[in-house]
Amino acid sequence: MTPTELPAWQALANLAKGHAEPSDSTATATPSLRVGGLFADFSRQLVSQPVLSELLALAQQSKLADAIQAQLTGETINQSEGRAVLHSALRAPHQARPAAVADIIETESERLAAFVTAVRTNQWRGYTGKAIRQIVHIGIGGSHLGPELAYRALSKPTDPLQVTFLANLDGHAARDALHALDPETTLFIVVSKSFNTLETRMNASTARSWFIERTGDLNAIEQHFVAVTSNLEAAAEFGMPKENLFAMWDWVGGRYSLWSAVGLPLMLALGEAEFAQLLAGAHELDQHLAHAPFAENLPVLMALIGIYNYNFRGAESLAVLAYERRLALLPDYLQQLETESNGKSVDRDGNTVNYPTMPVLWGGEESIGQHSFHQLLHQGNRSFTADFIGTCVPDHEFADHHDWQLANMLAQAEAMQFGDDTEDPQRFVAGNHPTTTILLDALTPHTLGTLLALYEQKVFCQGILWNINSFDQWGVELGKKLADGIYPAIAGTQRLQNKGATSQSLIDHIISQSRSSTS
Repeated sequence: MTPTELPAWQALANLAKGHAEPSDSTATATPSLRVGGLFADFSRQLVSQPVLSELLALAQQSKLADAIQAQLTGETINQSEGRAVLHSALRAPHQARPAAVADIIETESERLAAFVTAVRTNQWRGYTGKAIRQIVHIGIGGSHLGPELAYRALSKPTDPLQVTFLANLDGHAARDALHALDPETTLFIVVSKSFNTLETRMNASTARSWFIERTGDLNAIEQHFVAVTSNLEAAAEFGMPKENLFAMWDWVGGRYSLWSAVGLPLMLALGEAEFAQLLAGAHELDQHLAHAPFAENLPVLMALIGIYNYNFRGAESLAVLAYERRLALLPDYLQQLETESNGKSVDRDGNTVNYPTMPVLWGGEESIGQHSFHQLLHQGNRSFTADFIGTCVPDHEFADHHDWQLANMLAQAEAMQFGDDTEDPQRFVAGNHPTTTILLDALTPHTLGTLLALYEQKVFCQGILWNINSFDQWGVELGKKLADGIYPAIAGTQRLQNKGATSQSLIDHIISQSRSSTS
């Protein structure tokens, strides 16, 4: 049965038509909840008691409890690819993991721990005997966004190992990443499940050429390049011995892979103990999802409230507003996590859906955004919802800065809730926009793990409620396939045919400009 045929969905549609919102604009039926060091406040969500009751009924009618159990125990819930979805097992203690993967996760974790210890204690050295001081992480998408977000959130300028991230195919990115590096003290981590992703393959090859040009020693690669991949043959052809390779498994999607060997740069920069705290924070959220009643279940309530805002109140976007500079990359990370997971137009059986799924997710670093796109949020005529994210305790000595940052966060949330009903139409602000505020006690590996797992599990729950598969991403593949055919035309070895005529005219212009610039 599609969601729209469920009794609770139809009841919610009727309530929304009647604008069933809390009678007092400061009241809401949804509770505020704490999980570990994370506190989520829903008091600005426009959810009445009748709406909340039907949302909880929707979860029951969608068999969400069964789906949660299926995910956490390793059933094959990624139907279109015939795979289990077991990123939660990566952050669980050994005894709590599904038996089918418990031992292989433990074995790989031990290998990673040994490698991290060797690098951080200077037992692993470069080809001239110098200690490793710089890490370059080469990946893209899920192999890049999570590690870079976590690194920028948790690292310090005084850390002995500094990490640079190279993802973009643009040659400027490679030039900037490699500039001023010392090949004798640099370790490259190449992350690609297939070892054939275009951007990663090109950047890794460029880094390899850069390294060989400066060392003149092909054999030195094994001291300076490691990989996270499932394609051992391609990595071996690149010049890496088997002991330099760490596993990626098909039951962990890229955007859910931070908890695996994909998080290696974070392990190296922070140490094994800090990475273990990241995993522990995420596992705490998983346990909360598994055991808390739905009325008190944080990811379930976030998912249900999102469904109500998107499908019944007409919200066209979700703005993620991070009032913590160390989380400046959170909107980018969540953009992939949510839109690649739930940006779908067919259900799990391949039928076209007749209801909106994931809206546009965007956001920015606050309070910078207040001086740019908040004009649209306050006086634009698009419907949206927003998540405000901040920390109670800063990791710096400038208390006034932090107090003003939080004051601005709460003020913006109030403005979106109440608006300004002045009679001057130029200054009128409608308000009545639903928002959620998430506060971390402090930004630590544990609370960051809880925060990221919260959004992961919210996305999973929404996929179940929409009856879509959150764990494939077939729409990503089309552009890659077309690029393979367009590249030879740009290189001048063939011309495009038929529907590529427009692209060919652009290619002709590109080639003519390239020739004129070199003549």
